[in-house]
Amino acid sequence: MRKTFAGLTLGLLAAGCQPEQAGIAPAPASTPVPTAAQAETVTTPNGTAMLYNLDFNTITGEPLPFSRFEGKAVLVVNTASRCGFTRHYEGLQALWSGYRDKGLVVLGVPSNDFGGQEPGTEAEVKSFCEINYGVDFPLTEKTTVVGTGRHPFYAGLEDALGEPARPKWNFHKVLVGRDGTPLKAFPSSVEPDAPELIAAIDQALAG
Repeated sequence: MRKTFAGLTLGLLAAGCQPEQAGIAPAPASTPVPTAAQAETVTTPNGTAMLYNLDFNTITGEPLPFSRFEGKAVLVVNTASRCGFTRHYEGLQALWSGYRDKGLVVLGVPSNDFGGQEPGTEAEVKSFCEINYGVDFPLTEKTTVVGTGRHPFYAGLEDALGEPARPKWNFHKVLVGRDGTPLKAFPSSVEPDAPELIAAIDQALAG
């Protein structure tokens, strides 16, 4: 029987998470391996990943083309509801509230890849985020972000930025510029209000 997470407290969440340095292997990928054609569509000849031709689905199942965010800076974060870093939702919501009118989008990508810490349904994840953290920034459906079955979007991020763009744990963050070019990756330990992240966001919005 599935467990509903909407009523869980932060203290219960924190108990289930291991540091990303622990080296826990991600859960086996269950989605198909991207085709060669898909791989070719995320990289320009000069090696800069351009991501506007890749699509997600929203957490409620509607199409979510990344091109919808063209002209905006996007902070892409793989999320989980049972992790010690789940508290980052509060800071991510604050970023969205404070910067959305300046051109920043926060995009949450729920994933069960690390420690099985996002086991619920999309409806459960959505309810948890809204009730516990007031989240109203965009969320995708649950997505594989590492391994051979990762979403092609994450392959594009790594094409552009190398190994730092590969999530090591939940709440890894990647900043994408207004032109769709990945700019910088931040490990899970970087708080949403960390000076280095805020400085990168300000620079991306000014560019």
